[in-house]
Amino acid sequence: MKYFIMFGPPGAGKGTHAVAIKEKYNLRHISTGELLREQIAAGTELGLKADALIKDGKLVPDEVVEGMIEHCFDTMKDCEGFLLDGFPRTLEQAKALDAMIAARGETLSGVISIMIPDEMVFQRIHHRAEIEGRADDASDDTIRNRIATYHAQTEPLIEHYRNAGKYHEVDGTGGTIEENRARVLKLMESIF
Repeated sequence: MKYFIMFGPPGAGKGTHAVAIKEKYNLRHISTGELLREQIAAGTELGLKADALIKDGKLVPDEVVEGMIEHCFDTMKDCEGFLLDGFPRTLEQAKALDAMIAARGETLSGVISIMIPDEMVFQRIHHRAEIEGRADDASDDTIRNRIATYHAQTEPLIEHYRNAGKYHEVDGTGGTIEENRARVLKLMESIF
């Protein structure tokens, strides 16, 4: 099995480009955001807790997210591997993921990082809120908190994965969605 991570700040296009990657390479796309939104929509206890945290721009506890990921690894079959989107977001989660993959006798295949500046993060998240009607994207304070959380907790993973020789970066700022997707797919082709 192959294990890839889609990486980058909020609004970089991870979910958008993951669709093309999963189809081309027969990977199962695991979006922690989608998993959590399903729980929120269903009104589960996990969903209610997650909803309150997400509205404040905070992260859901590691053990909850890790359990959801492991469940996906155990139950999703008939694929070449997995494409994680929204996980890991902290060094502790990265170490937990490494352990999950190692327990399966595998190693991480690569990290596909789509980078954009903070101003673009703000614009894209606002635009996404309008198009998708996502309440978690609507508040300026929430967006600022998500950007700050990314810089404080998630951005340090760049060094972690770079040191492991797994980090691969692409510029997500220029051109159309299709042009950005072409750059992402070209990068994926070089590491698959």
